[in-house]
Amino acid sequence: MSRKRALISDAFKVKKQRIDPQKFGDSRNGEGPTDIRTSLEYLMTLFPRKLFNDALPPIVLKHQLYSMHKDKTMVDKEMNKLREQGELLMFQLGFDAEAFGLVFAPDYKAKVLAGVEGRVTQGTVDKFLDKVLPSCMDLSFSKDKMLKEFLFTDSEITQLVKSGVLTVRDAGSWWLSIPNSGKFTKYFIQGRKAVLAMVKKSKYSEVLRAELEERKTTSQVKFHMKYHIHDILGAELVDSIPTTSGTLLRFADS
Repeated sequence: MSRKRALISDAFKVKKQRIDPQKFGDSRNGEGPTDIRTSLEYLMTLFPRKLFNDALPPIVLKHQLYSMHKDKTMVDKEMNKLREQGELLMFQLGFDAEAFGLVFAPDYKAKVLAGVEGRVTQGTVDKFLDKVLPSCMDLSFSKDKMLKEFLFTDSEITQLVKSGVLTVRDAGSWWLSIPNSGKFTKYFIQGRKAVLAMVKKSKYSEVLRAELEERKTTSQVKFHMKYHIHDILGAELVDSIPTTSGTLLRFADS
């Protein structure tokens, strides 16, 4: 199954500083940011904090960076540097094998700690954040590693699952996860479907990017339109075609 087909069929499936979205174009066409951290910070300004009552850290999908940078190898290399430095965390989002969420580590820790404050699981979660997260390059953890390397008990692992920082991957292993992110996944998939439908229903299944960015959203699209455009571009669900009138987005037949 092609990557485009998989991404379509599956669902169908922090602000660090003030950043002006108008300054950001598409560096695939020679515009926009060249620094991956700057790109991440920009994409996170598009994340709808209020929609989730500011209970979630800003989440960006890895492939959204590909909509801004043509060199995927460079993106992955620079992204992994941030992960190695303990600045960035990556998560398998579950709805697609190639959907990886990116969250700045300080934002993740702040939201996780706020969610367990005063609860019996707080001590165990503190231990997890202190021992496991620094320079965390793992997407999942085996029981053997949790017990022998990180010295957690079975009871503590159960508390981590209840707190939402781990979710079951299979018998004896767990994914690193973002607590209370189920609604994010639901709205994200729902919005992707709706935005793709807008492109497909346009004449010749194509629309100018600038026009789509300004289009009035439906109740199905709860995120910023630009957030979804970076998604469908990076996931190669639409093709980006330079024209004299601006960038044209064309529905990608799989």
